[in-house]
Amino acid sequence: MLMNRGRLMLPGPTDGSAERRVPTERLHLIPEAARLSFVPWVSDLPGLKIGENDLTRIAPGRPQAEGEVIEISGHVFDEFGRPVRNTLVEIWNANKWGRYTHVKDPLRERLDPNFLGFGRTMTDDQGAYRFRTIRPGSYLARPDIGRWRPSHVHVSIRGGSARLIAQMYFEGDPNLARDPMFILLGDAQPRHFGQPAGQGVNGETLYRWDIVIGGRNTSYFES
Repeated sequence: MLMNRGRLMLPGPTDGSAERRVPTERLHLIPEAARLSFVPWVSDLPGLKIGENDLTRIAPGRPQAEGEVIEISGHVFDEFGRPVRNTLVEIWNANKWGRYTHVKDPLRERLDPNFLGFGRTMTDDQGAYRFRTIRPGSYLARPDIGRWRPSHVHVSIRGGSARLIAQMYFEGDPNLARDPMFILLGDAQPRHFGQPAGQGVNGETLYRWDIVIGGRNTSYFES
């Protein structure tokens, strides 16, 4: 389902998976004080190594993965616009051919031996984060009906409470119109686009994506 404050979300024009994701009753906002008691509680976040936010290489000094290098940066805010500090942010995405480095991914597209597709970092005192990765390709999600998933990057945010997972999309992708996850975002769709921000010093394409947790302008998370 998509978590949404006080909004009853009806099934959209999808392939039937929407009915299994949409809440059947109106959601209620949990008071901020109560959220602090959520479990699982993560008291100690894992230590990070240099380069874990650079998915373009398996390790510093190793060959660069194939495809267009992109940089995604932004801030994580709470519903009141305050930075969410010292929080673990993880991303994962498919390679340039639309394949994940995962044993359960169908063997339709090729793997890149120089791309694992997973990285993590911590937000700083301003709630800022930054990643380098390869722009993911689209992939055939439903061969029986010819539906492709648009290019997207998964993000996980985990601090002192439960883990939240969302997706960042690229505006103009022709596969967005038939994607159930994107359709269900409704009027929140623009908040899930990475905003183009020019070129980096090494030629990488820059995107900015601010993530809001809670409130009217929240990003929507999968449960």
